[in-house]
Amino acid sequence: MLSWEEFDKPEDDVATKPANAEATPDMSLEKLDKVGDAAAHEARAVAAGDSDAVARAKAALNDLDIQEGLNELEGESARVRVDEKRMINARADLNQLVPFKYEWAWQKYLDGCANHWMPQEVNMNADIALWKSKDGLTEDERRIVKRNLGFFSTADSLVANNLVLATYRLITNPECRQYILRQAFEEAIHTHAYQYCIESLGMDEGEIFNMYHEIPSVAKKASWGLKYTRSISDPTFQTGTPETDKQFLRNLIAYYCVLEGIFFYCGFTQILSMGRRNKMTGTAEQFQYILRDESMHLNFGIDMINQIKIENPHLWDADMKDEATQMILQGTQLEIEYARDTMPRGVLGMNAAMMEDYLKFIANRRLTQIGLKEEYPGTTNPFPWMSEIMDLKKEKNFFETRVIEYQTGGALSWD
Repeated sequence: MLSWEEFDKPEDDVATKPANAEATPDMSLEKLDKVGDAAAHEARAVAAGDSDAVARAKAALNDLDIQEGLNELEGESARVRVDEKRMINARADLNQLVPFKYEWAWQKYLDGCANHWMPQEVNMNADIALWKSKDGLTEDERRIVKRNLGFFSTADSLVANNLVLATYRLITNPECRQYILRQAFEEAIHTHAYQYCIESLGMDEGEIFNMYHEIPSVAKKASWGLKYTRSISDPTFQTGTPETDKQFLRNLIAYYCVLEGIFFYCGFTQILSMGRRNKMTGTAEQFQYILRDESMHLNFGIDMINQIKIENPHLWDADMKDEATQMILQGTQLEIEYARDTMPRGVLGMNAAMMEDYLKFIANRRLTQIGLKEEYPGTTNPFPWMSEIMDLKKEKNFFETRVIEYQTGGALSWD
């Protein structure tokens, strides 16, 4: 067993000293570099005790072409200058995080980290009791919960796949990539949250997770999003021409402005309205945190889209503007149809007509955020309380409802 006395022994054992260590205590940086390089070179030599496998591994590294790897990293231009960094098709080294060009992207990454949460932190006991009670919820309310868990459990997976397989690879700005990594993790948390709700309530998982195959209003939204990612997620797809750059821009508009910017809003409003009526409060709290994350995702995506337009004005021609408008209007129409399917009768202080007004209000916002004109002039927001919920602070009611057995890393007990 080790004792502290062993740490007090003088280091007179020559074997413990580096092979190339010199007696001079302080060297110039230039000399230190030479000594370090020589020591690294010496470590490559095959020693008498090396196995055949170790000897072959060392020999293989003798043929390693360092420059070939550096070229792969696109780092041939030495130190990166800010003006070399671009959103797409950049020549600068995409692995050099600083100097930042887009401070807003880095700030959003920091804000995302500060908002970290996990599904298990939310107490679902009241929801379980209400869901199991015969008279706890009406059939209309149960339909809303099932439909939304069915759509969202698939939708966030679609977003995550698009981020990981396409967006991250094709965005060439490192601070934006840093946020995209954070967003991808948050999408995993959201999928986890929906699964946690489904499992807690004892729902038929096959029924819920297959809605995007079996329920037309859910399937249409999923299919609409998928058509914008099929070619982009092909590993051989590359930006660099006007047509491929436009294709990537369409993908960003589809996923940020429509999938996250329109397709989520009917369902979120319905579930959060239940929470305001003291029904399904745990599920509603999960949705509050998810909505807060999605609001940040949306704002980040809008900033990326607008920055690409600034850096590549030739992409934002009349045809592209018309196409972007059509994408947002199509998404709005699909969400209106989804609203009518999920609540064919008035429920929770709302009806399909009110939801249609809300979705048109949201569509106007998405259009103007990327520099397009409103297509539903005069439309107002019938649910102003949704804006308040988007500004939710985690500390507001988090500690009143969290599961006490769950511990975050900073609060772990080692007893």
